[in-house]
Amino acid sequence: MRSSMFSRRRVRAGAAITAAALCGTLLAACGGEQDDASGADGKPVTLTFWGWAKGTREVVADFNASHPDIRIKFEEIPSGNAGGYAKIANAVKAGNAPDVFNIEYPQLPDFVSQGAVQDISGLVDDSLRGTYLPQASELTSLGGRTWALPLDIAPQAFFYRKDLFRKADITVPRTWDEFRKAAQKLKAAQPKTRIATFFPDDPSTFEAMAWQNGARWFTAEDDAWKVDLTAPETGKAADYWQKLIDDDLVQVQPSFSQQWTASLQKGETAGYLGASWGGGVLKANLGSAPGMDGNWAVAPMPTWNGEPASGMLGGTTFAVSKDSKKAEAAVEFATWATTTPEGMKARIDSGTSSSYPAATALLPVAKKAFDTAFYGGQDIYGVYAEAAKSIKPGWTWGPAMGVTNGSLKDSFGKVAGRTGTIGDALTTAQQATLDEFENRGLKVAP
Repeated sequence: MRSSMFSRRRVRAGAAITAAALCGTLLAACGGEQDDASGADGKPVTLTFWGWAKGTREVVADFNASHPDIRIKFEEIPSGNAGGYAKIANAVKAGNAPDVFNIEYPQLPDFVSQGAVQDISGLVDDSLRGTYLPQASELTSLGGRTWALPLDIAPQAFFYRKDLFRKADITVPRTWDEFRKAAQKLKAAQPKTRIATFFPDDPSTFEAMAWQNGARWFTAEDDAWKVDLTAPETGKAADYWQKLIDDDLVQVQPSFSQQWTASLQKGETAGYLGASWGGGVLKANLGSAPGMDGNWAVAPMPTWNGEPASGMLGGTTFAVSKDSKKAEAAVEFATWATTTPEGMKARIDSGTSSSYPAATALLPVAKKAFDTAFYGGQDIYGVYAEAAKSIKPGWTWGPAMGVTNGSLKDSFGKVAGRTGTIGDALTTAQQATLDEFENRGLKVAP
């Protein structure tokens, strides 16, 4: 996927995500006339909103019921580059984008650099910024400006089958070395069962592994980007996972596919290396299957030295589209959805979401609202909270992640077919990214 997500207009000097560069070249993104008033006719402001996160429909219903001056018209769209992001990109180009839409952290810089979202700094004061976990604010603030409001953060976690681990006499691994030994022991005890899955169609899982190990793929330096997908921190994770695949110690299956779900239901996959939101995914996908309820548990992610460390796998924000004349109302809705107990409870009460709120004060609300019977009553949010504290700082997403991830996904397909390696995929993705930067006129640091 070498083409840009948006039209290929060049972003001139300083597109290293500095405020001056963004506002100087992306005129619509830095404000414009607003028309937020509920109107002389007394009718409510109507906002169009596109999203896909679990529980969103319930959030919108509760907001509409409690806010007579603002009416949200919600359209559920698919997640991912080929689905929802392509739809949003096409709507932006056509000039009929929704007022507000969900976007994950990795894609936000791409949307910002292409002028698809508004700078909402003037509508987000310090008290609101202080509501969110610093790691979330860091990922929604580019060049000292605020471009979105964070809904959740997504620290890594290891979900596993307690009964299958007991059967194979396996202790939950704390380190990656222990994880490999546990994978070998599980395969020996249950030849058809593997400890986890490598997702060839989802680079974000591997990116979180590199992040956990201290990698920094993108760094903004003055007016240029430094790009490094092949540093030792990433290489260590790549070599480790390549060896797991070569030795047939993990499944290689598309993420959240029928094949993957069936493998979990049959006990052929005993674990899932995911993120905090994965708790709701497993519960929704497996809750009605025989033998699942109460047999799953959540543990901290294995680390290289046994000390807590986490990357982030996904995470969602609310952004205002560049052409919206209703930014004030859009930010009011996004603020309610991301910072109020009512908004969080509506999402978690849906039964399908286990979001870890970016607004830290809402943790008790999420913890109380999520039914943990599927996990044997375990305090899974306690695991998430410790993981959230250990998210490695300093990670930055690049401004062309659609191209970076598209290249990785293409090459990871070769890993699945045993015709390529993870290391090869990283080298190819680095060159594809650099080519895209050149295409867009983005400066690259040596």
